[in-house]
Amino acid sequence: MPISDHLRAVRSKIGHDLLATTAVSISVFDDTGRILLGRDAETNLWTLPGGAIDPNEHPADAASRECFEETGLVVRPQRLLGVFGGPEFLIRYPNGDLTYYTVIAFEAVVIGGTPTPDGDEIASLRFVDRQEWEQLPVSPSSRIISRQAFGRDPMPYFAAAGWRPES
Repeated sequence: MPISDHLRAVRSKIGHDLLATTAVSISVFDDTGRILLGRDAETNLWTLPGGAIDPNEHPADAASRECFEETGLVVRPQRLLGVFGGPEFLIRYPNGDLTYYTVIAFEAVVIGGTPTPDGDEIASLRFVDRQEWEQLPVSPSSRIISRQAFGRDPMPYFAAAGWRPES
């Protein structure tokens, strides 16, 4: 599902102008420590499963829903990886839409389903180890999040504050 009814309604009002929204990302590892990536059908970049949080939806539910929609896997978020943002999370889509994402990233375990790319957003799926990941064309935002996921830091990530009041 490329765009929710809610976002479609917002886009009908603002056109391609900048929209800031909150999204989720899901890092799923197999038994050998490889991470699941999907090849984006439009850009051919490899990405983590994820997407926008719908109104009134809990972030963990959005993570489970997005992973299922894109990969066919039923997952249970088990750990907060962190909260991500910055210039790498500003996306201009092929249709001209400009969107800035603040991303809540989870690590999840598979509890069911069969890995099947949705064929709409995700063209193919594969688990990759850290060495293979280094060689793949991974989207900038997924590169940042998956680097943190591979690190397995027990503390959730956030970029240190750099803002200071003007003098």
